Amino acid sequence: MNTIFDINMSLFEKIVNYSTVHRVQSHILFWVMVFLLSLSKPEGHTSVSEEIRYELITEAFALFLSMISTYFVAYLVIPKLLNVKSYYFLVFYFLIGSYLICVFSRTVVIYVVEPLVRTPPFAQESFLEILTDLPKLAGSYFLHDFSTAWVFTFLKLLKDQYLIQKRALQLEKEKAEAELKILKTQLNPHFLFNTLNNIYSLSLMNSSVTSKSIAGLSEILDHILYRCDGTYVPLSAEISLLRNYIELEKLRYDDRLQVNFQQTTDENAEIAPLILLSLVENAFKYGAGEDIGNPVINIDLKLQNNHFTFMVSNSFMPRENKNKQIGLNNIRKQLDLIYPENYELNLSQHEETFVALLMINLGPSSVIKN
Repeated sequence: MNTIFDINMSLFEKIVNYSTVHRVQSHILFWVMVFLLSLSKPEGHTSVSEEIRYELITEAFALFLSMISTYFVAYLVIPKLLNVKSYYFLVFYFLIGSYLICVFSRTVVIYVVEPLVRTPPFAQESFLEILTDLPKLAGSYFLHDFSTAWVFTFLKLLKDQYLIQKRALQLEKEKAEAELKILKTQLNPHFLFNTLNNIYSLSLMNSSVTSKSIAGLSEILDHILYRCDGTYVPLSAEISLLRNYIELEKLRYDDRLQVNFQQTTDENAEIAPLILLSLVENAFKYGAGEDIGNPVINIDLKLQNNHFTFMVSNSFMPRENKNKQIGLNNIRKQLDLIYPENYELNLSQHEETFVALLMINLGPSSVIKN
């Protein structure tokens, strides 16, 4: 159900939209409102048709003259503030432009408006008098014609600032999505390469489980290639992916490897794809090598009240491995992009055991919307 705030924001976005139709509509709406407000001013007029005619003509011309001064300020003066080399020139430019607009306004009033609304004979100022009557131009025309210009310019600056911020947020979102796609493309070939190596090893041994491993890989690739395009996937799908991957790895290690996978979830939820797989894959890669002996990998997954905990521990031989750090750093980058300030990834070593503990707040206010 849409709230009043959502409706107001939708209307505001339509008004500030840069499409030609919306811009024309918003300008027409603004000037209609200005015209109606000018008609509502108490002038002491009665409902006599001549008085109404007088007011309509004078206010229509006043609106036309205000439009000239308004667009002069909003589109010719203000933009120069950003690129002006000399503010003295800008002040001079504004004063000359304002003076010419005021002279034009006074000329229109004297030679066009007054003949339409006044009954002759009446005195008219000469053009020279119009040019030299600076107090009249400043007091009666500058203040009147340019008062609307400041309001219009203020609203335009608000609109421009909104569009700038909106564009900045859009660019930031696009940058984050691009970085996330790069991280995913780094993960997928890496995973595929390792798994194909495993299947290749099985084929060299003429293992009877080679065909089963190929079927398992097919299911995993189906998930990675076709179900991980979005920012989030169902947690149940990720759990199925983990179980398929574990079964695939067990085919390679036989009874030498012990894997314990426990899960406790009280609700269905969505989570960023492939991050859990990355942690588990890391455990197999560095915790189930030939030099480990009888490796043990423990996986514990919990979800309670939107608080997600995922712990992976594996046996390992203490030694520095830069590739391992690169993989874990990629996981952190993904988490930073998707769950900023709403996750913890703690890595620790206890004698010959490596532990990765991931905690994520999966509450509705803590994730980025698609």
